[in-house]
Formats: sequence, C-alpha cells, structure tokens
Amino acid sequence: MIAAGIDLGGTKIEAQVFGDDWQLAARKRWTTPKSYPDLVAAMAGAVAWCQAQAHKSLPIGVSAAGLINPVTGLALAANLAASGKPFPADIARAAGRPIAWINDCRALALSEARFGAAQGFDPALALIIGTGLSGGVVTGGQVLPAFAGLGGEVGHFPLPAGPMIAHGLPVLPCGCGRAGCTETLLSAPGLAVIALHVTGQIYTPEDVIAGRSTNAGLQKTWAIWLELACDFLITLCFTIDPAVIVIGGGLSNAPHLTDDLARALQAATLKDCAIPPIRLAQGGDASGARGAAYAAWRERLV
Repeated sequence: MIAAGIDLGGTKIEAQVFGDDWQLAARKRWTTPKSYPDLVAAMAGAVAWCQAQAHKSLPIGVSAAGLINPVTGLALAANLAASGKPFPADIARAAGRPIAWINDCRALALSEARFGAAQGFDPALALIIGTGLSGGVVTGGQVLPAFAGLGGEVGHFPLPAGPMIAHGLPVLPCGCGRAGCTETLLSAPGLAVIALHVTGQIYTPEDVIAGRSTNAGLQKTWAIWLELACDFLITLCFTIDPAVIVIGGGLSNAPHLTDDLARALQAATLKDCAIPPIRLAQGGDASGARGAAYAAWRERLV
C-alpha cells in the first residue's frame, strides 16, 4: 500500500486505500455524524481503518468540505458540524498520528488532473455539486496557491439576479453566514428548494432527477436549475478560462448531466466562442479521497 485518503462530505465519509500502482485496493463508507464529537471520532476511526488495511503506517490525507483558517487553524464549514473548531488538529490528536488536510474540491481537482478525467488539460477546473458547491483549479500539476484559503469557494458567489427575478426564486440564508449564495439553490438540497418553489410540493433531489422528463413541474425545475448553473459556469469560464470542467459530488450521478450542462452553456456563451469539455470525475463522487491520498504521499506524511 502506498497511501490512503478520506473524503468527508456533508452526508458521507469515504476512506480509500491505494496500492503501489495507485489502483484502489480497499474502500469503506460511513454516514457523516451530525455532532462534532461524533464527527471527530468517526474520522479517527476512518484513519484507524486505513492503517489496518495496510498493516503499517502510511501517508493518510483528508479531503473535507469547508475551509481551515491558515492563521487560527479553525474550520469554517457550512455543511459540517465543525465550524469554529480546530478540526484537523482534533482528528490528528484522536487518531494519534499526523494527517494531511486539503479542501475536498481542491483534492478532486488534483486527483482528476493527476489520474483522471482532466489529464492533459491545463488549467483544469473541478466542481463538487452535492450537499454544497465548491471548486478547485489545478495548473502545472499544482493546486493554485492560496492567500487566505478562499480560492475555489465558488459556492458562495451571489446568485445571478436575472434568473432569480425572472422566476421569483427565494433568497435563502447560507451556512456560511451570508444570504443568497449560489450553493443555496445549485446544490442538491437547492434543487429540492427549486422544486418546492415551482410545484408547491416536496420532492427530493432524486425525485427531481427521476421525474424531470415526465413531470411538467419537475421539468421546469430542472430547466431553472440549468439556467442558474449556466450563469454560474459562464462566470467561471470568463474568470478562469479552463481547458476542462470536471464535475463530482452527488449530483454528478444524474444521468446526462454533462450533456445538459454543455448544451446550456454553449447556447449562453459569447457568440462563436468555444466552451470547455465538461466531464464527470473519473474517480466518482469520492474522487477527493484519491487527491487527499496523493497530497499526503507527496508530503511523505506518516
């Protein structure tokens, strides 16, 4: 075994252990706890499970939603019970060993640029669309350097005024403390919010995905979501001009998602301008675990 990574999201924890050829050797998934003590204990347990699979100490990285303040070491996590806590330090203390820490979307970008769907593209933009919404950029084989650790927090862009006004969409508080952030409507829970607004009925994100071609209300819900997503992607393309966009997270499992996004983006971009290819993360909805393992391996952190 060469390294292990643990991908922590708002709903699931997935640990992955990799062999010397970087092929996946073992994996295990748990539900993300809702309280901070339980969350720390679960992460320490995932670290122990990784070490047990390897029968030795090996580099272990954690990719997690949210930010760690580089000055205080405290977490800011809109979708985890860890805000204001020294989360990485507490995990390392509970596990009794050092860990590497990387934001989950930056880990996804690194994973896909090194091993997956973004190989050969520079710059590569990766997005996680799941419980929340975040991004990461890799260029020259490296995640973009950070000043305050905020680069990639694209889910906290403000929602575009045009579609919001046109469809009378609600401006909702965000877990980051602001209101009207993009992830409040573009995340998986946000898709359910749009469905409730359009239909007056409660639907899960899975319901919307399954019924978007047969149910008129859910078809309109999906069209509005795509309109918001298109404005969001155009902003990123105008800012970063990525050579590829890789999508991960729970909503990446929606059939035909990349085709729908590509059609919407091509129709909305500047005349005669190309759009980057939009691809699914090759490592699936927990590709960040591989990126975290790779980051830990580069640090030789055992």
